[in-house]
Amino acid sequence: MNESSMPTAPLSSDLPMVPDLSVVVPVKNEAENILPLVEEIHAALEGFIDFEVVYVDDGSDDDTPTRLRDAQARFPRLRVVRHAASCGQSQAVATGVRLARGAWIATLDGDGQNDPADIPAMIRRRDQEAAASATDAALVMIAGHRQKRQDNGLRRMSSKVANAVRSAMLKDSTPDSGCGLKLFARQTFLDFPRFDHMHRFLPALMIRAGGKVVSVRVNHRPRERGVSKYGLWNRLWVGIVDLFGVAWLQSRARRPVIERHD
Repeated sequence: MNESSMPTAPLSSDLPMVPDLSVVVPVKNEAENILPLVEEIHAALEGFIDFEVVYVDDGSDDDTPTRLRDAQARFPRLRVVRHAASCGQSQAVATGVRLARGAWIATLDGDGQNDPADIPAMIRRRDQEAAASATDAALVMIAGHRQKRQDNGLRRMSSKVANAVRSAMLKDSTPDSGCGLKLFARQTFLDFPRFDHMHRFLPALMIRAGGKVVSVRVNHRPRERGVSKYGLWNRLWVGIVDLFGVAWLQSRARRPVIERHD
């Protein structure tokens, strides 16, 4: 099944036709985390902003599809799309952003370690940055910086090294580009070059587009249910290849200065 033919959930007539925010959550085999996280997203955002929630099931072979249908029965803001076969986290994020209706996107991982309660503060920070800067709001990305990482020592060390190497090569001014919590304009994302594993390099791509990345401290929680789908080695090797690829993209970037002609 390709993206253009993927079914989406019917929308309730009670929902705003164009929500201000779409929360995009990629998942694979996260059945036990579906309902708790959907509940937390709604608790964090209801009464704060008009929103929808877009879950992208990246080819799960557990009870994730059933749990998502159950959640939809309770939460009409929830929309669901499914990849027939796993395409990876970056493609799942891209599918969710493309199908989202909000002008702004908040992403978070589906394992429950990101805290949806951090999203309102990220939105307020976006508004502050847009008001205080000449930068177009659509070129401002708010990136989460996880505090007191709740991972084992090996994952913390590998993340620290990866962030240091990436920052030195790409100059993306982001201490934690691997954090799933990010806020950005939908159209800006759709204008980025598309490649596998791009979700790890969104700050660098924003800077390449002439934008600004602001990191804010966010909560990080231990995984309470399920198991991680991403280990040290399956992230390390593709990360090295992609790092050089993104560096090449940066070197080829050209941003014209448009002179006004009336």
